[in-house]
Amino acid sequence: MTYRRWIVVGVATAVIGAIVAAFAIFSGNFSPRGYVKDNYQRAASRDIGRNAVAYTSRQPPSQVAKDITKAWKPADQYVDGSGVYLRYDDDSVVILPIATGSVILLEDMDTAHPRYHSTVGNHWGWGRGSTVRGGGPGSGK
Repeated sequence: MTYRRWIVVGVATAVIGAIVAAFAIFSGNFSPRGYVKDNYQRAASRDIGRNAVAYTSRQPPSQVAKDITKAWKPADQYVDGSGVYLRYDDDSVVILPIATGSVILLEDMDTAHPRYHSTVGNHWGWGRGSTVRGGGPGSGK
């Protein structure tokens, strides 16, 4: 092939790549936060300040958690009678029961961890994608 053909092939590949990337950015959900935004009803009246953005579902917390974790596997998960607490690298998804189904709270881990620490304790590891160390003698050193 000549250099001109290589340039044409390169430009065509770049254009196709840009089109695919633009389509993915504008139509896809690349995080648990995007998944919740795309699949649940926004409920601004249930927001917690500026930190926790609320959505609602008519499904119980267990079903909402099942749907979200099927789409996006959490780094850690804690479930008790008060709700379902999902930790991702940078985000938390907290699903609490309400009379009409569930409220889903999206929040950055920086503010979620202190807010829910009394509930989740050490069940949510801390740090980006890390979990609490464990194992036998000498592990993790």
